[in-house]
Formats: sequence, C-alpha cells, structure tokens
Amino acid sequence: MKIRFLYRVLPAILIISCGYLHSQTRLSIEMIMQDPLWIGTPPGQLYWSDDGNTLYFKWNPEAESESSLYALDKGSTEPYRVSEEKEAELPPPWGSYNRDKTRKVFSRDGDIFLYDINTNAIFRVTQTTDPETNPSFSHREDKILFFSGQNLYAWETGTGSITQLTDFKQGNPPEEKKPYSGDAEKWLYEDQLNLFQAIRDKKEVKDRLAERKKNHERKPPYTIYTGQGRIGNIQLSPDERFITYTRTQTVQNIKQTIVPDFVTESGYTGQINARPKAGTPYSLGSDMFVYDIAGDSVYSLNTSDMPGLSEQPGFVKDYPGRKDKHKNERKLNYSRLVWSDSGENAVVNITSLDNKDRWIMLADIKSGTLSILDHQRDEAWIGGPGIGAWGGTLGWMPDNQHVYFQSEESGYSHLYSVDIRTGRKKALTSGSFEIYDPFVSSDKKHWFFTSNEVHTGERHFYKMLLKGGKAGRITFMEGRNDAFLSPDGSMIALLYSASDLPEELYLMENKEGSRPIRITHSFTEEFKAYPWRKPEFITFRARDGKLVPARLYKPEGPVKNGPAVIFVHGAGYLQNAHKWWSSYFREYMFHNFLVDRGYTVLDIDYRGSAGYGRDWRTAIYRNMGGKDLTDHVDGAEFLVKEHNIDSSRIGIYGGSYGGFITLMAMFTQPGVFAAGAALRSVTDWAHYSHGYTANILNTPVEDSLAYIRSSPIYYAEGLEGALLMCHGMVDDNVHFQDIVRLTQRLIELGKDNWELAVYPVESHAFTKPSSWTDEYKRIFRLFETHLK
Repeated sequence: MKIRFLYRVLPAILIISCGYLHSQTRLSIEMIMQDPLWIGTPPGQLYWSDDGNTLYFKWNPEAESESSLYALDKGSTEPYRVSEEKEAELPPPWGSYNRDKTRKVFSRDGDIFLYDINTNAIFRVTQTTDPETNPSFSHREDKILFFSGQNLYAWETGTGSITQLTDFKQGNPPEEKKPYSGDAEKWLYEDQLNLFQAIRDKKEVKDRLAERKKNHERKPPYTIYTGQGRIGNIQLSPDERFITYTRTQTVQNIKQTIVPDFVTESGYTGQINARPKAGTPYSLGSDMFVYDIAGDSVYSLNTSDMPGLSEQPGFVKDYPGRKDKHKNERKLNYSRLVWSDSGENAVVNITSLDNKDRWIMLADIKSGTLSILDHQRDEAWIGGPGIGAWGGTLGWMPDNQHVYFQSEESGYSHLYSVDIRTGRKKALTSGSFEIYDPFVSSDKKHWFFTSNEVHTGERHFYKMLLKGGKAGRITFMEGRNDAFLSPDGSMIALLYSASDLPEELYLMENKEGSRPIRITHSFTEEFKAYPWRKPEFITFRARDGKLVPARLYKPEGPVKNGPAVIFVHGAGYLQNAHKWWSSYFREYMFHNFLVDRGYTVLDIDYRGSAGYGRDWRTAIYRNMGGKDLTDHVDGAEFLVKEHNIDSSRIGIYGGSYGGFITLMAMFTQPGVFAAGAALRSVTDWAHYSHGYTANILNTPVEDSLAYIRSSPIYYAEGLEGALLMCHGMVDDNVHFQDIVRLTQRLIELGKDNWELAVYPVESHAFTKPSSWTDEYKRIFRLFETHLK
C-alpha cells in the first residue's frame, strides 16, 4: 500500500516543483504565486509637474517593501529617487486650475492651499480642525470655493475673508411654536382674541418686535432643510446669484449583509458589515434644485418635458398580468452642472434610475427649465467607455456653443458634438472601434484620445482636429500605450506593455513618427530568464455566427488528443484577450506553466466583455450564463476540431464572474467539461450587489425570470464532472454565504464529485502568497487528475 501510494503521488510532486524543460528557468506554482516582487514592480501613478519640467512616478526598482517617488527632469533619461523631505514639499498632482493655468488650488490633510506655478510658492488658505475639501476657483477667479461638511464656502483672494454660502441642514424645519396645544386650547385662545381688544393690541406689538428681531438677526445664507436626503453636486453659478445642488433620496433602515470574520486578533468572531443584496438600492433617485440667493427661494428643475420619461422597459411584456403602478414616476439621477467657459450656459447629464435612458439637457437655471440636446435609450442598460450615470465625457467646445459627449448611438462609444442653438448633432469619430478618455488640447485646436481602432487588443494615442475627421496615430508599439501629456503638450510620458512584458516607462515627443525612448528597466533577472509566451490572438466562430476573440497558448509540440483548459476572466465587463500585460498576471504565468506540461489553454473575451461595442456588452442582458457561456462551449468545440484536443479532456476555471461561468458550465453543459475550478463564484445573482446586477437582470421582484435563468444554484442537479470550489471566508464582494448556500444545495442533491476549499483570512482578491499557492496547487491537481 505504501509503495503504491508513493508511486502515484511522487510524479505529481515532481511536476509541481520542477516542471518540464522549457528553458533554463523551470516554473513552479510556488514561484508564480509568490509575492509579485519576484517579477519586479512596474512604474505607475505618473504625473507631470505643473511647469512641465519634471515627470514624477512611483517605482520600486530595489524590491523594497513599498514603492517610492521618482523623478525625471526635462531633457534627461535618467530617473532619480525623490527624498521623503522633498516629496512632502511638492504640490500634489490633483487640484483645480484657473483658466490660464498659472495658479492651482488643492486640499491636503484637510486644509486648502493656493499654488502659484510661476513662482513655485504655496500659500495656506485654511488651517482648521474641520476638514476642507474640493477647492476650485470661482468663475471670476476672485474667490476660492471649497466645502466644509456639506456646505459651500468662499475665500476672497483679495481680502482673505471667508463667507459661508449655503446652510444645509438634515431633517425637517422645526415646527412653529403655537400658544396652544390641541383643539380645546385653540378654541379658548381664538375666543380670547375675539373678545378683548387689549389682548389683540398686545399680540400685535409682540409679533412686530419678533419680526423686527428676526430681520435684524438674520444673515445669509438661507437655511435649507434636506429631510432624509443626501446633498451633492453643489455649485455656485458664474454670476454668483444661484447655487445648484442635487438631493438624493436615500433608503432608510436598509438591511445590510454581515460577513463573519473568524480569524481575529481578539479570538472572538468579528463582524464585517457589507452591502445589501440585489433589489435593495442605496438610493431612490435624485432631484436637482436651484437656490436663488437674492430671492431666498428654492425650486427644482422641471423634467416634465423630457422625452421617453414615462416609457417602460421592454421586459415587462413577459409579465402580462402586472400593472405597473409607477408608469409616470420613473426616478432620475443627475450629474453636476457643466458650465461653459463664458458662464452663459450649463448642461447636465440625467439618467433614469433603471439606467435605460440618458438625457443630455441644456439647463436654464433662472427659469428652472430643461431643453433636450440628446436622448439615448437602451433596452438593456446605458454604458460603454466615457458614458456613465454621473456624467462621463461631457463638456463644452471652445466656441461655447457646442457640447461634446460620448454615445453608443452607432453601436460603439464615439465622440459627438451638438449645437445648442440648432440641436444639430455631429459624430466627430466613427467606426467599429471605441474611444477612450478624449480631451481638448491646451491650445484648443485639437482632440487627443486613446482608441482600439488598430486592433481590439491594442490601445494607441491619437490626435485629431477639433472639428473631427481623420485622426493621426501617435503611438505604434504593439500592445497598450497609455499616454500622459506634458502641460505644454510637447512631450508624452508613455506607460507601455505587451502581452509578455509588464509596463515600462517611455518618453517621446508628441508628434507622429516620434520614437519612444525607454526610461525604466523594472524586472528581475529571474523573471526575464523564462521566455514568456506571446499567446496567439485568434477568433473562432460561435454558433450564432459571431467571431469570438481569444488568446491561445499551445505547447511547442502538441500531441494529438491532448488536454486543454479554458480560462474565464472575471468582472464580466472586462477585456483579457488583448496584446498588453494582463491584470491576471498570475493566471498568465499559470497558463505558461500548464503549456509546459502539455496543456493547450484558451482565454476568451466572451459576450459581455469590454472593448467590442454595445451589442457585445449587452448580449448578456436578462440571461447571464447564456451567450457568455455558449461562447466557452463553442470554444471547446473549436479546440477539438482545430487543435486536436480530446473532447473528454477539457477543463474550465475562473474567478468571480469566471467562477460563475464555470459553475454554469459544470451544471448545464454535460459532457463538455471534464473538470472545473470555480473561484470566489457568484452562485445566485439575487444575493449579489444591486448596482452591478440590476443593470443586467433588473431586480428580483421585477424580473424573477432573469434571475432564475441566470443563477447556478437553480441548476446544481446537473453536475456531472469534477468540481473544485475555492472561496475566501471574509469576501465582502461575493460573500462566503454564496458558496455555503450552494454547498448545502449540493449536499441535499446527493452530489459526490465536488470539493470546497476555504481561505479563512482572504477577501475577494487574495493577498497571501500561501493562499494563492494552495489554490493553484488544487486547481492543477484537479486538471492532472481528470484531464490527463
């Protein structure tokens, strides 16, 4: 017995610790799952000094416990470390500028500072125990506006005086004190006034003195009671007559979930208060109000003329017996107002609470009216790059007559402008690609943006005339190019990575054809000694005819009827079949480890992934575990037909959303996957967060069909292959309760071919190398046992 046991176990131990020869460096699970410092630390958090003479970034070339601030002076290619004393004296990269960008105001440690860029002088504006935040210049630039608590204040640059501009108070106004209580006392009081002139005269004098005292003592600002609402987006109008703000109706006495923490310093079980479940939002929408300072009055913006406001979502047709009581009461969310540079006009982004409509409206705050500039409706949900419930890309062109924004009107997120006088809309960019992070150049003549026009798996930096047209491509290295433009626009600091190379810092001139110069060399000799594979970037055809993007890793000499593993990335709306260094770097290294051992690995950007436009993004609406799952089933068929994979030797694994897909695959696709590893998995979407899930599945009460068809727990009886489940016990994202509920379901169904590994000190993203190592040893053992 002992001899047979050693004979069976020893080869697996040798494989894990040594590996097959692929190079002079032999990967092991322990190596690739240890502290990432063995790889090296890429540069990050780049920013230019306000005068453009120095580039700053965080870096850790010495493999210390944390990164330090480094600097690169203009004209140099040799970065140097900034001392902690010098770093403390530097103005921060955040802040708000005046129009000509000669001054910047910022908050640090709860106080406000004014920075003169020309003289490099920093002036402290406030020094208090209460924190002051979010400073900005007034439109006239003679005041610095900032917040303390929930109220707006102004510091006059000339006199140094501070004025409180708002007086928001939570709750309702105090009730007026009356000289009686109850109907009986009221009758007596009024009868006395009717009977006696002396009493009426005394009351008149008393009322006159009270009013005089009130008028004498009263000082602005006008007190605004907010009830139970949360105040936000407070702004002073350019003419300083109005203050606009939003009031969000918060859900009272919301029931939170609890995550137990078993391994604690005290020895007692702790308790982490976490988010509520789907169908329980934190807010019930918001309204936008205008406070007329001169008139001491408050009124709301009128939304009655907004097109499509009463239109109901299409899914209600699946519930023909339902009477919608809220047909004309759709709730809204407002962004902050965006004022034109001239101060004459303001625009606001409004979305419906169900996120199926977005309106870009011109706001006339004097009259409280709104005029439509653009309306976008999506029966699934509004989204995509530069498009968000709180504004996204939204601003004014230099002529103060055109508003720019991003929209998926064409099926891809592109840049548009609209004339506020005529309502004429123009697409500034177009094509089967997406635009990221557009901004207007400092000289107001050009656009700069990032795009995946060249290839869905590449990101490049572009320059385009303000009126639109053909954009000039500035970066050319294959992979991802994240550009940081210097203040004068002459230089680009570039964070570049490829599929087999983590991020490094480059410097280049901001012009087409410029050659990037590499500045940093961040990675260890141990990491560089292994020849990391560049995966093949392929597409395969899904059952509905769509071409599905994927990364393919193949052994050098693949054998016929070999094993394969399909990896499912997390987040749903995320891209991983790309040509840059993956945020799933451990998984990337594990895939190299698997290929060394004869596996073929397929990594799919399934339906719902980012980077491929609106239809791809919303293809999972009301059916997670639909097309996103069949893309993986079709990927397995592709491996069998095109890459000589044995159909009985295919495994699947992934974390979070990837764990969810793995469960759905193992429960609903019998015979396709021999083994699956589901990590930190969503098992029932009704138990996940409202903000994420309600976009895709609506709410459990409104659309129970979508939740039932999309949740693995309802299909657990279909488990046939070998299933490994791994979950952190203090996961405050996908709660440990999720996997416990599924475990009980498997027990009640009498299923045998599954196991659960728990990690008592880990949350959603593991932090301990020992946990990563244990998890991936289990995954590898699962595949070795059932696929080989």
